[in-house]
Amino acid sequence: MLQGMKIIVTGAASGIGKAIVLLSLQEGAEVIACDLDGRGLEELKAEAASDKLCSFRVDVSNYSEVEQFFAYIQQEHAAVSGLVNNAGIYLGRSLLEYTPEDIGRVLDINIKGYVYFSQGFGRLLLDRKQTGVIVNMASVSGQEGSSDAVYGLTKAAVLGLTKSCAMNFAPHIRVNAVAPTMTSTPMMGHIPAWRQQEYLEHQLTPEPLLAEDIADTVVFMLSRKARAYTGATFDINNGCYLR
Repeated sequence: MLQGMKIIVTGAASGIGKAIVLLSLQEGAEVIACDLDGRGLEELKAEAASDKLCSFRVDVSNYSEVEQFFAYIQQEHAAVSGLVNNAGIYLGRSLLEYTPEDIGRVLDINIKGYVYFSQGFGRLLLDRKQTGVIVNMASVSGQEGSSDAVYGLTKAAVLGLTKSCAMNFAPHIRVNAVAPTMTSTPMMGHIPAWRQQEYLEHQLTPEPLLAEDIADTVVFMLSRKARAYTGATFDINNGCYLR
């Protein structure tokens, strides 16, 4: 499905990002995996065992590091045509427990990281009038609210960024978002038990949502089969919230 594509995935060392990398490789893409976790990237490369995977350690919230990354991309991977903005953090705290430093950290990674990578990717492709696609990882928390208000506001911001970039980058770059509900990844351990129960009680289908399920949708959105979609949000929530 992704034959001939070269894709950047942020937050690639674990969870949903890792699942997206592995499935993209299976579907024939070349992947540039980005993460701050250098050891995690090495483990990913060992597991994938693919010459179509390369990695780059980068802090998505650091503008100068992102600039250096895209300078590398322009020199070594100029044919890149896909970006998955996935890197993010969730602290699972009440707003009343947040320190100013922690607020800044979540906003920097979950919002600025998406903006910086979208800007770098957009500049690279639009300068050459090359076609491509961006998939942004949002969340049901950005649509329905979150027990962690700071996290919820960042995911709502991602939905706004997705629509605006779809307008600004048209007709060359399609931009869509994925909004999963609670997914079986290490991050789920930070969700309060009462909130987990609320999600489960609302679901119409009982199977737990896996990182691989999210990856299936992301790969579809990256592919030409999704060529008619832009500015859209794909809900993946087991019928938890119907709109």
